[in-house]
Amino acid sequence: MTVLASDLDPASPEYAANRAAMLTRLAEVEAEHARAVAGGGEKYTARHRARGKLPARERVELLLDADTPFLELSPLAAWGSDHAVGASLVTGIGVVEGVECLITANDPTVRGGASNPWTLRKALRANEIALANRLPVISLVESGGADLPSQKEIFIPGGGLFRDLTRLSAAGIPTLAVVFGNSTAGGAYVPGMSDHVIMVKEQAKVFLLSLIHMARRATTSRSAAPTCTPASRGSRTTSPWTRGTRCGRRGGSWRASTGVQRKPALLRTRCTTRRSCSASYRAT
Repeated sequence: MTVLASDLDPASPEYAANRAAMLTRLAEVEAEHARAVAGGGEKYTARHRARGKLPARERVELLLDADTPFLELSPLAAWGSDHAVGASLVTGIGVVEGVECLITANDPTVRGGASNPWTLRKALRANEIALANRLPVISLVESGGADLPSQKEIFIPGGGLFRDLTRLSAAGIPTLAVVFGNSTAGGAYVPGMSDHVIMVKEQAKVFLLSLIHMARRATTSRSAAPTCTPASRGSRTTSPWTRGTRCGRRGGSWRASTGVQRKPALLRTRCTTRRSCSASYRAT
């Protein structure tokens, strides 16, 4: 039998320095993994439990067969970005009723389980693994849909997530969704396009049409906004606004009924027409 020899000297200073450096890096990885496991932190986890709900990883643990392993995928997704480590999603492979399955679980303690660009990448990679290995997909859903500040990075590529569900189903690979709470917009499409859906009584809610209705109501309210007439300051006067289509926020600008985008000027005035509007506006 061939014996492999090594020139490594565990007693050398170089070995000790390399070992210390590696242990430091491993400690950093463990700390980031602990952040991912902690989800949104103690405050939001406690609030979640107070509603009689379990964190994402505990849901996965109860789903798996007893004494079987769970291979978590991409646990440190979104590390180094502006988003929470773990990307508000748990993905991995585990055994359910003796069958290896691809499991995803939204973490509702992180921004309501909303999906950011890293969440999308993580979910798409999980679906790719499921399709290549013909693994049934189980989605534990409680999601606010796309994280609105970053929706421009999600809206179009996010369609790939729903495309994958149809491809899995067409390939004869079962897809199953369990809905635990509010699931809006993109979070509603996952159960809507899965082969089988389980909804927790008196907790599960799936919203899609209601969001469109609310958007229409908001649009109607803005189009009927009253005229804003800024007051003058000192010797400087401003022309009154015509009927506007958008109630601007501080630092924003008006779009008048003529459709002309007015540039903000230095004079700041306050809208006195609507009592509920306390924002400051900039007049031209």
